[in-house]
Amino acid sequence: MNGDDTHGEHAAHLADPVGLGAADRLLGAEADGEEQAIEAALRPKDLGEFVGQERVREQLDLVLRAARQRGSTADHVLLSGAPGLGKTTLSMIIAAEMGAPIRITSGPAIQHAGDLAAILSSLTEGEVLFLDEIHRMSRPAEEMLYMAMEDFRVDVIVGKGPGATAIPLELPPFTLVGATTRAGLLPPPLRDRFGFTGHMEFYGAAELERVVHRSARLLDVEIDGEGAAEIAGRSRGTPRIANRLLRRVRDYAQVKADGVITKEIAARALAVYDVDGRGLDRLDRAVLTALLKLFGGGPVGLSTLAVAVGEERETVEEVAEPFLVREGLLARTPRGRVGTAAAWAHLGLTPPQGAGGGAQPGLFDG
Repeated sequence: MNGDDTHGEHAAHLADPVGLGAADRLLGAEADGEEQAIEAALRPKDLGEFVGQERVREQLDLVLRAARQRGSTADHVLLSGAPGLGKTTLSMIIAAEMGAPIRITSGPAIQHAGDLAAILSSLTEGEVLFLDEIHRMSRPAEEMLYMAMEDFRVDVIVGKGPGATAIPLELPPFTLVGATTRAGLLPPPLRDRFGFTGHMEFYGAAELERVVHRSARLLDVEIDGEGAAEIAGRSRGTPRIANRLLRRVRDYAQVKADGVITKEIAARALAVYDVDGRGLDRLDRAVLTALLKLFGGGPVGLSTLAVAVGEERETVEEVAEPFLVREGLLARTPRGRVGTAAAWAHLGLTPPQGAGGGAQPGLFDG
C-alpha cells in the first residue's frame, strides 16, 4: 500500500465504512453475509452466461483459452472497479473455465507475511487464489507476494535476530486473481506482476434488464419487460443492486399483488423502499435537499453538509457522493460541494436568482 501507515489506515477505513450506515442501505453496493449466500445462487457459471463487461469478457476469454491450449496455468489477473460489478463472480468463472479449485481470501485478512505464506504453501497446482480488496494487504505480505507471483517461491524466515534464516519454499504454479475498488492504491511493482488487468465498468440500462430477467427466471419470479426496465433504471448501474431491488419488488408483488412484476408494481414497491425513479435513496435526497434548500446550491464544505444531514463526513463522501457526481447532480469544487441544474430539476426546485453553485457547476471542477 502506498504512503505511510497512517495514510494506509485512513484508506482502509474509507474503503470499508462499517458503522457509518452504508451497510444498511438498500442501494449500497456492498453485500453482507446473508446476501452473499443469495448471490451465490444467482452467479453465472461461465463466461457465456456472464452479462455485460463485453470487452473484459472477450479479453479474458482469450487469456483462458490460450492457457488451456498450452496446458499451463492462466496468467495472474487483476480486476478493478466499484463494488457489485462482478469481480468475485469473474474469479469463480476463471476457476471453472480452467477446471481448477478456487481459494478465496481478502487483503484485510492477511496482515502478516506468515498468513500469506500459510495460504500459498497449501495451494495445489493450477489452483486459483482470489484475493479481494488486495490493496488493503499489509506491506510485508505484499512484498512476499511479489516473489510468489513471479518465481512461484517464497522465503520463510525461521528464527529471530542475527540467527534468523531464510528457507526458500517452492510453490506449485497458481493463478492469482486480485480484486480492488481502489486500483490507485496498488504500488506499481504489484500491478506490473499481473499478466491481465481488467477494469469493470458500470452497466447500461439494457444490460441490467438482462440481469433482472435472468435473475427473475432463477428466482421463479414472473416479470414483464416494463417491470424489468423499471428496476434496471433504478439500480445505479450495478447488478448487485438490481438483484437486491428485484427481491424486494418480488416481496411486494407477492404480498400486495398477484405476484407478477409489472412497471406499476415495481414503481409502487420501490416507492415503499424510498428509491426514486433515478435511483436515489433517502440519504442521496437528504444530501441534495440540504445542499439546495439550506445552502442555496452551494458551495458548501463537506463537514458542514454532513452535519446538516446528520451523517458522518465519510458516509457522505464515500457512500452518497460518488453516485450523485456520476449522475451529474452534484459537483466537487475547490470551494466546496455545489448542486447542478439537474439537481434543482430532479427535486422540482427553482434555483435562486444568481445562485453561484447551481448556475455554473463545472466552473471550478478539479
